[in-house]
Amino acid sequence: MSRRGWLFFSAMAVFWGIPYLLIRVAVRHLDPGVLVLGRTLPAGLLLLPIVLWRRELPLLMKNFAWIAIFGVVEFGVPWYLMATAEKHLTSSLTSLLICAVPLFSVLAQRFMNNEGQISARRYVGLGLGALGVASLVGLDLKGGSLTWIGLMMIICVGYTVGPIILATKLSHVPGVVVVAGASLFVGVCWLPWSTYHWPSSISTETLNCVAVLSVVCTAGAFLTFFELVKEVGATRATVVPYVNTAIAVVLGIVGLHEPLTVGIVVGFPLVLIGSIFATSRGGRDISSDFEVRSDTNLVVNE
Repeated sequence: MSRRGWLFFSAMAVFWGIPYLLIRVAVRHLDPGVLVLGRTLPAGLLLLPIVLWRRELPLLMKNFAWIAIFGVVEFGVPWYLMATAEKHLTSSLTSLLICAVPLFSVLAQRFMNNEGQISARRYVGLGLGALGVASLVGLDLKGGSLTWIGLMMIICVGYTVGPIILATKLSHVPGVVVVAGASLFVGVCWLPWSTYHWPSSISTETLNCVAVLSVVCTAGAFLTFFELVKEVGATRATVVPYVNTAIAVVLGIVGLHEPLTVGIVVGFPLVLIGSIFATSRGGRDISSDFEVRSDTNLVVNE
């Protein structure tokens, strides 16, 4: 990988590694719906001028229905559920549970295609990953937390369906158009809720968290990710989630003084190894089924 590729890769690992900590801090004072508004609407407004400059607004309007659906399953619902769950789960555990997304993706391939198209290596990866998630849930489970872990699994489903929509319905639409349209749509949808749940006061710390989430972790991250895919290819780019999860765990333990639990020590390596095995090439793999244009292939898991 080139120096430029490593630069983009490192930036993405940070951009998608820090949201879990920022969300955990922000939801102490913000309603989850207000946080979704703060993450999406400013990001969409930042990206819209790029769409206008590239004269791609007609393309956005023509494909708006699927862009809106993508926004709901990738941003609107998951980000609300994640912010809600992080009121009760540590940022470390939240980021680790999101590692189940590659495993869900392989299962999606299993049901969308015939059984022979998934290699034994991938089934081994699915087994290891499932064991890792079970370790995280079983060893770290506390009273009342099962509900919030269930919400995280719903998020994983959304993060699995989103890329499939991109590949099957929006493969001809540049990524910046998709993200701008989806962010704006989700932000507008959350406006009425946010107006009713707007806090009486917002601390500087909370505002800074929301600003970084929107400008850096959403708008900036997607633009950087497009460049990363162009530089190193979609297959290598999908390794980013494994690295940003490690960053999220470290930040949670160091920055928020979250405990290094037995579940993390046992489950993290299993989820990591299982995800790598499950998404590795072997026969016909999921990347060939869900591959899309280099500026559209997104892995959204923060």
